Amino acid sequence: MENKILILDDNKSVLTALEMLLQNEFEQVFALNNPNHLLSTLDENKIGIVLLDMNFKAGINTGNEGIYWLNEILKYDSSISVTMITAYGDIELAVKAVKHGAFDFILKPWDNSKLISTLQASVKLRKSKTETASLLKTTHVLKQEFNTGLQMLIGKSEAMKQVMQIVQKVAKTEANIFITGENGTGKELIAREIHRFSKRNKEIMLSVDMGAISESLFESELFGHKKGSFTDANEDRIGKFETANKGTLFLDEIGNLSLSLQAKMLTVLQNRTITKLGSNTPVPVDIRLITATNKNLLTLISSGQFREDLLYRINTISIELPPLRERGDDIILLAKFYLNKYATKYDKQGLKIHPKAQQKLLKYKWPGNVRELQHSMEKAVILADSQILDETSFSLVEQHKKIHKNDLQNKTLEEIEKEMILVNINKENGNMSSVAKNLGITRQTLYNKMRRYSL
Repeated sequence: MENKILILDDNKSVLTALEMLLQNEFEQVFALNNPNHLLSTLDENKIGIVLLDMNFKAGINTGNEGIYWLNEILKYDSSISVTMITAYGDIELAVKAVKHGAFDFILKPWDNSKLISTLQASVKLRKSKTETASLLKTTHVLKQEFNTGLQMLIGKSEAMKQVMQIVQKVAKTEANIFITGENGTGKELIAREIHRFSKRNKEIMLSVDMGAISESLFESELFGHKKGSFTDANEDRIGKFETANKGTLFLDEIGNLSLSLQAKMLTVLQNRTITKLGSNTPVPVDIRLITATNKNLLTLISSGQFREDLLYRINTISIELPPLRERGDDIILLAKFYLNKYATKYDKQGLKIHPKAQQKLLKYKWPGNVRELQHSMEKAVILADSQILDETSFSLVEQHKKIHKNDLQNKTLEEIEKEMILVNINKENGNMSSVAKNLGITRQTLYNKMRRYSL
């Protein structure tokens, strides 16, 4: 569209001269001596640049016709770049045209080089407008994706009702929220509910797994960096804090931060500014902070592993999520939700859970909480041979035992690996960062193996 121009002028000799002048400057040049076909020509040919005469009727030089058609063009597509041209020079008329959205104003007779230069600048403006519009649209779509990407919060138990009452009370405030609970209980879902009911719900909520960020990349990831600030810093980068500006920032597993990183985090939260690597200029950030952990921070404070002043800073309001085993019939509600989800995904409609199987699900302790239930339901759906999921559809392990040397006999490598993962999950109370560290693998590799073994 930037390479197509439409010229409108009632003087056919002017049209011919302009066509000849501009045919080497634009991919296509369209000419009209009557503006009545202007909009249809724009629509049919996807034109982005217009050179518009101010007057079309003989004896009239007010410029009102040009202003009228300028407004019509911009109503049709505000990103089209319009330059006005007239034989009647008038500063007030020029100012009026620019106020109505014209890019510039050219007098007849024109200077060829100046006209070409003006239209080239008009092309750059058009490109800038379209890029900005595209960026705004993309940003809007991304915000919607970020804010609706996760499942809804499900639960009718008394324990969850109490949690939601607190969520409703605190969501409209700007208070920092600290969410605790075992791994897999849905801490990020609660954070998203708080964001959804907050005054910032039209903006983005960004989630950051603090346990997955290495100490060497912490400042770059969270605060951003300038080009050349370190090896491989080939361009400026915006950090997570700046990306979430005006919205909500959710920092998961904050208990995994080292003491040196805790100090940097505290400074940012106190000043509400970040300083990018390679820069000395503070950048103000406006975020709603929500943090979460499955660790006992009071115990970590007692052992000198967590800063007490940082806990006070993040813990204006505390929300403790109950484990799934304490949520009663929510287990069945969640099981049916995941049943429908995976029945649709794997084209196995009409599946139901037998009452005895429901009792088995209710009696199980669910050490992995909702995440474990989700994986169990997906596995059951995939392996289902009938419309009814019975007790045998769910192979739930009540207690993970320690591995002894004698147990390694007659076991495959995969069986041993699966058992090691189970033992470590039980040992670390579901803290996947610690499990991955113990096993000497990344969190992503751990999650891949858990999916592989249906854990």
